[in-house]
Amino acid sequence: MIRMLRLLFLGLLAVILIVLALANRQIVTLRLLPPELGQFLGVDWAIPVPLFLVILAGALIGLLIGFVWEWLREARLRREGARASRKASKLEAEVKTLRKDKDGPEDEVLALLDRPGR
Repeated sequence: MIRMLRLLFLGLLAVILIVLALANRQIVTLRLLPPELGQFLGVDWAIPVPLFLVILAGALIGLLIGFVWEWLREARLRREGARASRKASKLEAEVKTLRKDKDGPEDEVLALLDRPGR
């Protein structure tokens, strides 16, 4: 059921993106700087692209910025999780060594007294 919903959602998203691309095919000029500032600095970089590419690239850049922002924001939580995992592993190893030591008495006399059938 979930797989069908996911496929339906992806199909609907594909149709919306195709319709958006077909509706915005006109060519626009994408400039690095405003024309006056570009002429003043001697850098008049401009490229003609379809409008739907500008829209999709803007959405993609926004998503990437959001992902990076969230990754940086959660760095502290990942660091604390790794620290807790290392501490848990260390404590588990310590418990194993303590249990190994407690399995039987180390003294031979006490081991003889603890024997079953005595």
